[in-house]
Amino acid sequence: MDNRCKTCFTNNYDKLLKKNPLSGCEALAFCGFFYRLLDNDDNNSSPEIQRVLQHKLREMNGVVDPYYKEKQQSNRIAFKLYNEWKPKVLASDNPFDLALRLAIAGNIMDYGVDHVFDVQKTIKKSLHTEFAIDHSAALKQRIAKAKSILYLGDNAGEIVFDKLFIETIMHPNVIFAVKDAPILNDVTFNVAEDVGMNEVADVISNGYDASSTLLNKCSKEFLDVYHSADLIISKGQGNLEGLINEKDPRIFFLFMVKCEVIAERVGVEKGSLVVFNQVSELTHVRQESSKTLKSTWIS
Repeated sequence: MDNRCKTCFTNNYDKLLKKNPLSGCEALAFCGFFYRLLDNDDNNSSPEIQRVLQHKLREMNGVVDPYYKEKQQSNRIAFKLYNEWKPKVLASDNPFDLALRLAIAGNIMDYGVDHVFDVQKTIKKSLHTEFAIDHSAALKQRIAKAKSILYLGDNAGEIVFDKLFIETIMHPNVIFAVKDAPILNDVTFNVAEDVGMNEVADVISNGYDASSTLLNKCSKEFLDVYHSADLIISKGQGNLEGLINEKDPRIFFLFMVKCEVIAERVGVEKGSLVVFNQVSELTHVRQESSKTLKSTWIS
């Protein structure tokens, strides 16, 4: 885990402890556990450490879903925007591109990174900003060819824009995966049910409650679906952290870059909008290398 992640964890749990305070002794005990874990755990990823911390805090304060109200609020905000933007998507010259941009803009609704965000401002930005990595044409082609699509959900609120994107692509076999239990403001079965995701996709659990898709922890039932899918759409930074080392040509990562650590990992600036497939990236690199060699031969 990058040391900068520790600052993010500290800010996140400072807010959580203010929201659901522990007694003096319990607060000291949790803080001791918190710093020992962050200082000594060199083996687990950030999503796994997040899970350990949230389980420990839940054990101490009894709050099963600390972001319940925020998730409800996020869904309400997103539904207002959904009702505003769905007619615009249907009337658009390029419904796929507009719905895709809205889905990525929705990724800003993340209480694990920041408790303050402006969805309207982010949508406006997404409409007038080029993707820092743009494999959207390849994604569109793969959707058309895929017999089955596994869509890995990320956050509440954001899921409403995911629903609009799924409605727009009109694929007959989309499976939408949620987390098995509350973790941060990630989507679970009840969140998916609240927004009617089951109307446009089959909803399944990944069998684990980390803020990512960690294949070595997911259920066999989920893994059967994962391995049989023709195309995997992975939303958000959390799922990126869990899957980027898989180098799976079926995965397209859709996300907004919300921290310097991820920005450096994928080679773009913080705040960028990204549609990223590792095979498409390798193809692009080979094409650019070929152009360079040809220009060298000509000169």
